[in-house]
Amino acid sequence: MAADKAYDTKDFVANLRELGAAPHVAQNTSNRRSAIDGRTTRHPGYAVSLRIRKRIEEVFGWIKAAGLRKTRHRGTARVGWMFTLTAAAYNLIRLPKLLAAA
Repeated sequence: MAADKAYDTKDFVANLRELGAAPHVAQNTSNRRSAIDGRTTRHPGYAVSLRIRKRIEEVFGWIKAAGLRKTRHRGTARVGWMFTLTAAAYNLIRLPKLLAAA
């Protein structure tokens, strides 16, 4: 289960462990002790999870910067159309980097 720093609480992490799920939660160490300890951070999957989540968050940050922080349209159809168009533009911008990596 992946989540951001807001979910780095003792109760949330304990509930996930009780359910048998690995808590891939970003550590919140600002002025307090993190509920995520070495049992989770020592596994390579934890680092991979954080890296992939960062990549996904970059997309939403780019979309917000491109004008969808506050939509100009009303209604699900128009806002969905704008989101799709913006996501397609992001993919076109990333395409050269993806092709170079392949």
